[in-house]
Amino acid sequence: MSPTATAPAPVLEADLRAARARLKPFLRRTPLLELTVPTPAGPRPVVFKLELLQYTGAFKIRGAFNALLQLEAPHVLACSGGNHGLAVAHAASALGKRATLVVPTSAARLKLELMRKLGAEVREIGRTPAEAFAAAEELRLALGLPMVHPYDQAEVIAGQGTLGLELKREAPQVRAWLLAVGGGGLAAGCALALEGHAEVVPVEPAGCPQLAEAQAAGGPVPAKATGVAATSLGPPSLGALPWALLKDRVGPAVLVDDDDILAAQAWLWRTARLVVEPGGAAALAALMVGAWTPAEDCPVGVVLCGGNADALPG
Repeated sequence: MSPTATAPAPVLEADLRAARARLKPFLRRTPLLELTVPTPAGPRPVVFKLELLQYTGAFKIRGAFNALLQLEAPHVLACSGGNHGLAVAHAASALGKRATLVVPTSAARLKLELMRKLGAEVREIGRTPAEAFAAAEELRLALGLPMVHPYDQAEVIAGQGTLGLELKREAPQVRAWLLAVGGGGLAAGCALALEGHAEVVPVEPAGCPQLAEAQAAGGPVPAKATGVAATSLGPPSLGALPWALLKDRVGPAVLVDDDDILAAQAWLWRTARLVVEPGGAAALAALMVGAWTPAEDCPVGVVLCGGNADALPG
């Protein structure tokens, strides 16, 4: 390839449509809910996509199933702070495969218990996601197992992108969707699915600024992973494949503080009795505190991407 040639896109819209057909028997149709949200500019009607009601409590099941359905191997490996590992465990169990999961010792206990109940072998190695990823790579080489990556894999991104296809079909009036970013797989898939139809507004905790750091550096770089949402939104860096899709499709990452995330989490519980994990509440926090302000006439949606909280919000 010449220095000026354009690299092929890692995922195409056709891949999302194929994934949607492939995943139809394995997904729950998660509902929409409209709530009036308090913002600095006044109350705002918002459409919520309740993906926290998906199987295993998060969107991750989409990418996990899409990857495993295309693998012939009977035994797979994954590394995850929680939701991806839980999704791989569920998909492997449903498809009659074995799953070995490497997780950091900081992972949420609830998620680890559920992984084991699904029959997965869970290995707790390293305190941080970066240490767990390094251990998983060593294990992959030692055992020769295929790795189902939580975000930096085309099949996983295509699976997550099926959520974007649902958003476009089910809420065509929405012109801006806020969603949380960790490794970038969900944001990348949804940005591709919604291109030309609605803006994807990427939101990150200030303690896990993977996309913000990539945007500042011109590509993925190691980033910190601290705070209340680190177990779900704190990978070592943004993924290279998600970056290829996101760099020209989304605006600057919107950063929110831990206190704002916890306030959004508590508001969802008080208002709608929705139990949302901190990573799942980050996108709403950006709207509630005015870190991102839509145009007055712009219909807004928020993806509540995960509900695997260790405890109810206060």
